[in-house]
Amino acid sequence: MRLLLYTGKGGVGKTTTAAATAVRAAEVGQRTLVLSADAAHSLGDVTGGPLGPEPSQLAPSLWAVEVDTRVELARHWGSIQQYLVSLFRYQGIEEVVSEELALLPGAEEVTTLLAVERYARSRKFDLIVVDCAPTDSTLRLVTLPEVAHSAVRMLLRLQRAVSTVVSPLAGGVVPVPLPSAEVFRDAEQLIYKRLRTLRKRLVSDSTSVRIVVTPERMVIDEARRAYTDLCLFDLACDAVVMNRMFPAEAGDEPFFAEWMQVQASRRAEVEAHFAPLPVLDGVLADDEVIGLDALSAHGERLFGARMPHDCLARPERLRFESRSAGSPARAVLPLPGARADDLDVAKVEDELVISTAGVRRAIKLPRALSRQTLADASLRDGMLRVEFTMPTSHPNSASSAGTD
Repeated sequence: MRLLLYTGKGGVGKTTTAAATAVRAAEVGQRTLVLSADAAHSLGDVTGGPLGPEPSQLAPSLWAVEVDTRVELARHWGSIQQYLVSLFRYQGIEEVVSEELALLPGAEEVTTLLAVERYARSRKFDLIVVDCAPTDSTLRLVTLPEVAHSAVRMLLRLQRAVSTVVSPLAGGVVPVPLPSAEVFRDAEQLIYKRLRTLRKRLVSDSTSVRIVVTPERMVIDEARRAYTDLCLFDLACDAVVMNRMFPAEAGDEPFFAEWMQVQASRRAEVEAHFAPLPVLDGVLADDEVIGLDALSAHGERLFGARMPHDCLARPERLRFESRSAGSPARAVLPLPGARADDLDVAKVEDELVISTAGVRRAIKLPRALSRQTLADASLRDGMLRVEFTMPTSHPNSASSAGTD
């Protein structure tokens, strides 16, 4: 099962591109679901008909759905949300407000991904195309399973330890609602199984992110930052879609000829920065791209002879290298666009912690590396190389290295 996620700055044409990809893939025989993960759904407007929280068949081999986070929260959040509501109501907060507060930060993003995973697990589709929210929300969406898994796991262990001791003693004395065994069971199911499964799905070879841009400075700059963050979390990008490109015949008009020169310059810049990813041109159509026929034509122009569901590029990803058994090793991670001044690298126990421009990731190290100490970190040609060395004495719990 193939998973494609389209992201980019708001207004660059992600929904149209995702829908055109899905229509084109269905036409070549792929059982395709296009899914809107944006709270401000416009997928139904593009495809030409109303959509709901369950897949609607639009054509042979083509289905579409607009995820309703309320429905998904009720499906997956279950007793956890009910417990939080009861806790807030005990504090004197009105029921409506309590229900809003029970939606913990990241809950909606998690449930959106859980919907994607549910459809992937059903094996009813060969391809799922996700029309993601604007860039910042997408980064939260795709990085949350890893961040939440480690953070909430620790909190859950502490809460269970306290509850095991306190609940039997306080249950009949303290009126404060205490979490039941069902709450812990559902939380463990969410954290230990579902989030782990989501993370595996996102970093697998069958998943690709495609970044949608337009030939505008602000849009390209945001896409470059997003690409760095996606690489940090080991999420594979396989293409860049450059929308709103003028057709070749527009160059016959002097006004458009100057704009086409600007577009050509910006396209060359995108090609250089995102290499080796292919850059696909989304050429401006004569009219709005609405309806399956228009989407089919747009998809054909966009992909040409390429298959829309294929992996269009396989750039380098996180790897661990060792020259020989028992010798010092290193971690190599592509970070295109990163600046050494913004990077901070540290080893904390058995994790490699990398921070760049406000984004932080803790990478679980292989057992052999977890026993070594951090020696050096360098950033050259968009590649971060972290060197380790065999300890000469008992290492401290944390060590760090600068980048040059």
